[in-house]
Amino acid sequence: MIYILISKVKRQDLGALSQEELCNVCFEPLIRTYKQRMADHTLENGSTIKEGFYNDLSEGQRSLFSFHVYYDHAIESLDEFYWWSAYFMAQPKIWYSIKSGLKYFGDDPMLQILERVESVLKKYNYPGSLDEINVTREDLALNQELLESIRSISYQFNEAAPTTIQNIGNYIRDNIKEFIVFED
Repeated sequence: MIYILISKVKRQDLGALSQEELCNVCFEPLIRTYKQRMADHTLENGSTIKEGFYNDLSEGQRSLFSFHVYYDHAIESLDEFYWWSAYFMAQPKIWYSIKSGLKYFGDDPMLQILERVESVLKKYNYPGSLDEINVTREDLALNQELLESIRSISYQFNEAAPTTIQNIGNYIRDNIKEFIVFED
C-alpha cells in the first residue's frame, strides 16, 4: 500500500537519521500539506478540511501527526505545555486522537501523563470546547496549586518524551513504506 503524504529519502541516508530526525522527516510533508489545505480554504469549513486531511492519512501517519503537533508546542516550556494541553483538550476529537496515537504506538507511560493532565484540567473545570475556552499562559502564575500540578506533569512529559520519540521512530523503521519512498 502506498500513502499519499510520504517523505522522500535516499536509502543510504535513512540509517544515519536519529529517531528524532526520522520523526521530523516523516512529519514534515504532513504538516506542510495540512497548512496548505487550511490556507486554501475559508475558516467556515476548517473543521471539515481538518477531518478530510486526517482521514487521508494512514493510522501510523495520524498517530505521528497528532502527537507531533502537540509535542512541538508542549515541549517548549511549562507555560506552553499548560496552554497547549488545555487548548487541545478543549477540542475533544483532537485530544482523543493524540491519546489514540499514543495507544497505537504502545506508549502507555506518555498516555498516562496525558491522562494526568486531563485529570488536573478537569479538576479546575476547564472547558470542553473552544467556544468556552478562556485559558491564558499567565493562569499558572495566578494559581499556585495548579502551577505545582502542571509543573510536575510537565516534568514527567519532558522526561518521557525521548522514549516516545524512540517508540515512534521504531514504528516508522518497522513500517517504512507507510512513511517513506526511497529516492534512489
